Amino acid sequence: MNYQKILDETIKEIQLNNRIPKLLIHSCCAPCSSYCLEYLSQFFEITVLYYNPNIFPEEEYMYRMDEQRRFIENFPAKHSIKLIETAYTPEDFYAISKGYENEPEGGLRCLRCFKLRLEYTAKVAKEMGMDYFTTTLSISPLKDASSLNSIGQSISEIYEVPYLLSDFKKRNGYKRSVELSKEYDMYRQNFCGCVYSMGEAKEREKPQINNRNV
Repeated sequence: MNYQKILDETIKEIQLNNRIPKLLIHSCCAPCSSYCLEYLSQFFEITVLYYNPNIFPEEEYMYRMDEQRRFIENFPAKHSIKLIETAYTPEDFYAISKGYENEPEGGLRCLRCFKLRLEYTAKVAKEMGMDYFTTTLSISPLKDASSLNSIGQSISEIYEVPYLLSDFKKRNGYKRSVELSKEYDMYRQNFCGCVYSMGEAKEREKPQINNRNV
């Protein structure tokens, strides 16, 4: 399914209605949000929800949230962008990860983590009377847009808030996010965020360290 084409069609319908809808977008980090906000703020009034209980440790969580705030404050968006900062609640993540600790990155644990964050976003979107909700996660080349959109749609039916179908890595979205990260001197982490992905990242770096020591 071409999610970018679907998003294009949704935006065309929005423009025909001659009103600016309200979008709640879950953000995993400032770098991933950069292109999404540049693109979507042309058509939506956006509230960014920073809810990522998977991130480890707390210092990393706070640093990424500070970077998110800094980017929003400095980015010249066409329409307003607001930020909702959430408390650090790692217990939320560990509850849904129990029994899935040994899953590889991109496996079932990650899908459960996507659902956790998207369901929280949908709940807040419902409470705020938002027109749509979505996530920045699909901008990553390591994240499957089909899985994210499927989860988003199923949650949308429960909370009765439309999920904005998307695949932000399309049209060089990821490349643009890298460019914006450099332009705004943003911190780009080398792992997804959770303690398990941190371990995998360290394992990936080991051969490089060994090669340097040869």
